Amino acid sequence: MDLNIAGKTALVTGGTKGIGRAIVETFVAEGANVAFCARSPEEVSACEAVFADSPSTVRGSVLNVRDAGALTAWVDESAKTFGGVDMIVANVSALAIPDTPENWVESFDVDLMGTVNFVKAAMPYLERSDAASIVAISSVSGREADFASGPYGTIKTAIIGYIAGLAFQLAKTGIRANTVSPGNTYEPGGVWAGIETGNPELYSFALGLNPTGRMGTPQDIASGVVFLSSPVSSRTTGTNLLIDGALTRGIQF
Repeated sequence: MDLNIAGKTALVTGGTKGIGRAIVETFVAEGANVAFCARSPEEVSACEAVFADSPSTVRGSVLNVRDAGALTAWVDESAKTFGGVDMIVANVSALAIPDTPENWVESFDVDLMGTVNFVKAAMPYLERSDAASIVAISSVSGREADFASGPYGTIKTAIIGYIAGLAFQLAKTGIRANTVSPGNTYEPGGVWAGIETGNPELYSFALGLNPTGRMGTPQDIASGVVFLSSPVSSRTTGTNLLIDGALTRGIQF
């Protein structure tokens, strides 16, 4: 299926590994140009090098999304480089799960305000796009109470509420806003790979909750994100797309 995003520009926060990296790769596979950011200079350079020979233009930047000024400057520079911004994906998470005062601050600053400030910085450019889309990555932990309830789950719930409000407010402008909520997502070197060796009981418990008998992959999530971002999904706004293999059982009305 042609998603009609060839030559369009996507901005992705946290694009060097995991779900973010898969999102970048999927946008590129569809012919979109991509600007991504992450905190590690080495990871940004390595990721950018992978796409050096791609027909699409891919630019990486070193950035901590907690710095609202730097985040805005990155969006402005990316828009200048590519001649605009069409799609943004707020992917970065602090993954601050334990219920500590520090993790509440970290989750608020990185997950929530990183999303809010990203949207605000991109809005002048999205308003000029004919394919404007906002996608924020939430979590099944924002959809229902589970072991990650606390700072992580609560802030992921707030992101769903924030994006739903945006969708309503922006509907008349043609700018779409949605969230994607992944279930447990496994990748070598990732969080669940670490739990698999460090806490095998928790890993087995989590795996056993999923009717599919497996955890998701970054590509499982990225495919949904890029489709939702594209004009092919032009009638979809204000939704929270669960990609979890039937892990959650609540009925969305």
